[in-house]
Amino acid sequence: MIIGAEDVRRLLDSADADTALVVLEGRAAVVAPADLDSDEYLGALQVATREELVQRIGHAELSDRELAEQAEELDTAVRNLGG
Repeated sequence: MIIGAEDVRRLLDSADADTALVVLEGRAAVVAPADLDSDEYLGALQVATREELVQRIGHAELSDRELAEQAEELDTAVRNLGG
């Protein structure tokens, strides 16, 4: 599994709506908007921003079970893309 519940938690805990969950070289990272264009994240697959995730699920406070479910959905989407 590339994306875990802790990755989703870090994304939702971010204060910036444009913070993004990305996948690069087989690992997930939560990245501030200012860092998305940096060399460190060149070629990263953007999975979702905080705002997109909150809009999709309707709220930012999730139980451990909900975090795991969201992580599984995002991880499946990445695997289906070949990420």
